[in-house]
Amino acid sequence: MNRRQFLAAFPLAGLAGRLPAARSTARSWFQPRIVATGLHFPEAPVAMADGSLLFVEIEARTIARLSRSGIVSRVAQLAGGPNGLAIGPDKALYIANNGGRFTFPHRGPMNFVGPPPADHKGGMIQRMDLASGQLTTLYRSCDGRPLVAPDDLVFDRAGGMWITDLGKAPGDGGVYYALPDGSAIRQVAGGMNANGIGISPDGRRLHVTVGRTLRSYDITAPGVLATSSSYPDGVQARLAQGAVADSLKVEANGRVCVCTLFAGGVSVIDAAGEIHFMACDDPWTTNLAFGGPDLRDVWLTYSASGRIANVRWPRRGLAPVYWG
Repeated sequence: MNRRQFLAAFPLAGLAGRLPAARSTARSWFQPRIVATGLHFPEAPVAMADGSLLFVEIEARTIARLSRSGIVSRVAQLAGGPNGLAIGPDKALYIANNGGRFTFPHRGPMNFVGPPPADHKGGMIQRMDLASGQLTTLYRSCDGRPLVAPDDLVFDRAGGMWITDLGKAPGDGGVYYALPDGSAIRQVAGGMNANGIGISPDGRRLHVTVGRTLRSYDITAPGVLATSSSYPDGVQARLAQGAVADSLKVEANGRVCVCTLFAGGVSVIDAAGEIHFMACDDPWTTNLAFGGPDLRDVWLTYSASGRIANVRWPRRGLAPVYWG
């Protein structure tokens, strides 16, 4: 995807430095502290039961672990581009691998994603046994069509995984539902460049970010979506012009926390679509994870500057269906 195609797929006004400052409603509590530095485009944080944090470094093509004491260690080196992580019902780690969809142009101290390299052929969904390190590729295609660039995934209570595909060209991605044993995958929504994904606390609504929108669908059965009964056009909220909605997590009360690119921060969105924005110290604040004993510890991936931050959240996050 060249710059023109990228701007067509995502309605951007330009890079962070050329955007007006976003209005932040953050209170004095929102003072993230840096807990890891020197990383190569960190993303996909997953809080573990032992207090550590798993995450990917997309540029370095690695899965890494941040210990409770602040030590970063490599868990695995992967081909392609590990992009999204989730613990499955068998306690294994499931990976949305974009297949190396991005290049990484550096602009001074900042690192941004660029267009796909010429040899990018598509991505995959993988499973890794955390004890042995054994890696298995579960899906490379759906109904005979290659997956383009799987971006993120989340498990439901039935043990299936909802997957987003960011694609490469406008509208060539979508949302998929798959079983973790590699036996079945199907596309449940297409014609979009789907990015972040999450499920409401009652399990009845699927949240997906596309461009600068947070979209919501009704879940009528495992792997079955319907038009939202709450949002007839499917859009729960639209971010400001020039911003892009990236990965998301859900609070225990149902609010959706959407990491917001270019504006650089977290947009907390309620059921009415009202947005409270909290500015972070990185224009590409790409993802977050809730963890800790009370699910109020939040880790933020500052991808452009290669850092991870931690902050105490004022409300509980939604516990993942499966813990590692």
